[in-house]
Amino acid sequence: MQAEDMQAEDDTPLPSWRQRPKPIGFEIAYRLDGDELEIDTTRKIDRVRLAAVEQVRFVYAPSNVTSKSYRVQLRLSDGKSVTFGNLSWRSLTDVDRDDPRYHAFVTALSAAIRRASPRARFVAGKPFALWLALALVGGLSLVMLAWFSLRAFQHGSSAAGWLGLLLGAASFWQVWPMIRLNRPRELATGEVPDELVPGSDRK
Repeated sequence: MQAEDMQAEDDTPLPSWRQRPKPIGFEIAYRLDGDELEIDTTRKIDRVRLAAVEQVRFVYAPSNVTSKSYRVQLRLSDGKSVTFGNLSWRSLTDVDRDDPRYHAFVTALSAAIRRASPRARFVAGKPFALWLALALVGGLSLVMLAWFSLRAFQHGSSAAGWLGLLLGAASFWQVWPMIRLNRPRELATGEVPDELVPGSDRK
């Protein structure tokens, strides 16, 4: 019985993820193999030792107005980094997503990093300086649009006023998630934030 169980384990496919990160370019395959991450870029295969991972960062990085794009960045001890996301481009306008599989792969990868590099730092959101700049610019833009609309209404230009309000609403809809989700915060080692890694089956 034990031999059968061992065979079943051997036949279990290794956690993997495939992504075409840009509309024009090759697909990249990521495969977790023990304490290494295998990266197949079609042209070559690289192997990253998970013990060399110093930081794991989760961010929300929409690539356009409609796509909800999330990314994971691994920073290595040699200064290099590995970044991948949940979206795979089929064409210039069409994207494919398999969030449950993405979440499963990121969860398995995070657990493997926790074992191989217990001192690795897990963080969510943008670095504080970048996040603060985003929040300030976004807030200032909304204030300017509100001021523009107010002045337009005061001068009897209703069309311009409503246009300003419409632009303000659209800007808020786009910018607020970037500010809220990318708030910098520390995570426990191996923790996977569901709000930045879509596909969790937890309710």
